[in-house]
Amino acid sequence: MRIKGLLQSGFPAFTHTTYRWYWWGQTLSQIGSWAQNVSLIWLVLQLTNSPFLMGVVSALQNVPAMLLSLHAGVLIDRFPRRRILLITQSTLMLFSLVMAMLIGLGLVRYWMILVFAMGVGIVNCINNPAKQAIIIELVGREHLTNAIALNSASFNSARLVGPAVAGVLLGLWGATWCFFINGLSFLGVIYILYRLPQTSEYTPPVTNPRGTHSRTSILKEMAEGMKFVRQNPLLLLVIIMVGVISTIGINFNILVPAMAKYELGENALGYGLLMSSLGVGAIVGALFVAMQSYREPDVRVMMGGALGLSLLSVIAGTLSNYFAAAIVFGLMGCCMICFSATANSLIQTQSSDNFRGRVMGVHSLMNNGLTPFGNLYAGFLAELWGAKKTFLLSGLIMLLFLGVLALRKKKGSL
Repeated sequence: MRIKGLLQSGFPAFTHTTYRWYWWGQTLSQIGSWAQNVSLIWLVLQLTNSPFLMGVVSALQNVPAMLLSLHAGVLIDRFPRRRILLITQSTLMLFSLVMAMLIGLGLVRYWMILVFAMGVGIVNCINNPAKQAIIIELVGREHLTNAIALNSASFNSARLVGPAVAGVLLGLWGATWCFFINGLSFLGVIYILYRLPQTSEYTPPVTNPRGTHSRTSILKEMAEGMKFVRQNPLLLLVIIMVGVISTIGINFNILVPAMAKYELGENALGYGLLMSSLGVGAIVGALFVAMQSYREPDVRVMMGGALGLSLLSVIAGTLSNYFAAAIVFGLMGCCMICFSATANSLIQTQSSDNFRGRVMGVHSLMNNGLTPFGNLYAGFLAELWGAKKTFLLSGLIMLLFLGVLALRKKKGSL
């Protein structure tokens, strides 16, 4: 009884049985995905010894989001999201198992990693916004903010556990097991999606009287989604902030391994634990946002998270001690989630049901589609100047951006 009361007061989204099972399945899958991501970057660094080529791999994972996110948003608004997720999750499982086999047989080459990264990116440009868009079908609008924050807690619990698992597995048995375990981790969420009741599926209206979807209607729906964003000043501000902060300030997948190996002298385990420290802070941030969900998402929390991330990035650029770096990365993880989870909640609560898939497609474009530029920027500068100087420069750029926003708001032009 006490547990039920705690769920209802602090985490009301968990009172929805379907969401609760979905959350557990996603958490397990994301632990595997984080272990795979960490091992993939470390594998590239071992094969090439180049932070820039590491950045190229990360960039390729996000190029499809830049090109296809708006199309993906239309797709998500047209077809049942449960069915879309069953297809995308099964495909990602297959990719991971094939890659595990190639690494295990000693056949993997850099070009194969590039192909793998591109394939994962294509699937994820549909998978990621669909995972966000299905939440409201599972919990309703009343508990949406709480569910989004709990999803962030899930993602960042995985960010905590996955890299630590990867560090141990890389040290003991190599990257093969990271990819294999990730492949198996998809089985749980696929089973849960399969068992979700049919009533959770969203059936969009058919806009074409013949039931077909022409290229013209797709482009029209994309344009309508962009127009919807432009006509909502708060929505537009949040999406612009997501684009800038994500591109400049959230390149941990490039800068942390480079800093760990070349500037702190750490091995794979040390790198994995640094990534886990990000996850610890991110969980704290996600729980903070979740506990605020009894009220509407607060723009001040989003702004505070962005400011904290910017200042801590400058501090990270001055560090030479491993434990100090772990503490700062933990604080950065907390600020990152206060920013991103609140931004996500604002975007979803500002969107109407008919436009939610398309708006999440725009969000995915800004959050993931611009990531290739951020990865290449971070990889190039890390190879040229080092990871610490790149952290410092990134923090200064974000502070400048936030300063411009503050001045525009003061003048009433924002």
